[in-house]
Amino acid sequence: MTQTPLASAPSSTPAPASGAPVTTRARTALRALAIVACLPYIVLKAAWVSGSHLGIPDGSSLLDHRTTMIVANSGSVLMDGAVVVIALLLTQPWGRRVPAWLLVLPMWVATGLLLPIMAGYPLQLLVQALGGEITSSAESTRPFLDQWVFAVVYPGFIIQGLALGTLFALYAKDRWGHLWRGALRDLPASPTAPALRACAVAASLTALIPGTMHLLWATGSTAGLNAALIAESNSGSHVVDAVDVLFAAAAVAGVLLLAFRRNSALPLRIPLALAWGGSGAVGCWGGWMGLAALSSVDDLAHRPTAAVVLTYAVQMLVGTLVLALGAYFLAERAAGTRPPSGLRA
Repeated sequence: MTQTPLASAPSSTPAPASGAPVTTRARTALRALAIVACLPYIVLKAAWVSGSHLGIPDGSSLLDHRTTMIVANSGSVLMDGAVVVIALLLTQPWGRRVPAWLLVLPMWVATGLLLPIMAGYPLQLLVQALGGEITSSAESTRPFLDQWVFAVVYPGFIIQGLALGTLFALYAKDRWGHLWRGALRDLPASPTAPALRACAVAASLTALIPGTMHLLWATGSTAGLNAALIAESNSGSHVVDAVDVLFAAAAVAGVLLLAFRRNSALPLRIPLALAWGGSGAVGCWGGWMGLAALSSVDDLAHRPTAAVVLTYAVQMLVGTLVLALGAYFLAERAAGTRPPSGLRA
């Protein structure tokens, strides 16, 4: 995320360190862990692109469109390969010289795609352990992937998220940590506060659309779902929708706390973290699921309904808007805390 020019920042705010962060033994280990965690997914996707059916049962819909499968899996390999690049960037001295947006935007996307899996997959396993059903009846008649694929790939995603998230938190603290020190009540008055509040309210009201739909689906409603999604609805899908509701709520809470600061002793890093994680999960996961839905337009049973398309489109809008608001807030704060020596953050 970026940040806002808050007119006058406390002079006691220390300037950011100018030197490159030291790659400690712990960071090196985290980097290796993040990279190794990418391998199962990359190897599996590369095998599918080359024509292997490893982990894909006969009759799977993945085998229906060979060209689409190649394009989609090649893109997935590139995305997971980007995790390797980010891990290196976060732990090498040259990473401090990378423009902020060139790191923050891919990291926001990675956060948004990994967080729902990190939260949803363990919860699905818990629901299954308690007797819930996470394999749909539709999958039993036409299986999508062998179950061992999820057991191999999803833990890898969770490890990626934990390792990469920790590295980014350390990197961000080294480079921009001065921007979120203190509490909400310590923020100086800003001439742009009314505009920020208006945009925050607009984003929150807009988030009611996907939030309401996911809440309905999480409680078992089939409103707005196509035949395929109704057939696939079970305890596992309800968990996924419940997680979507929680991330939408996190994004809204974060941006409203930043806009309506009041006299709160809440540390500034908490609403920023809520806005960062919530907006990423809402926007990026909405975009990912929207693309998946639109790729099924040729299949009548899987053809997305207007409600599904609208839900994911609005999710993308909400996520992008909250990201933009957070970026402006931090850009304004950076301008207000910039040291007179002209040192770069």
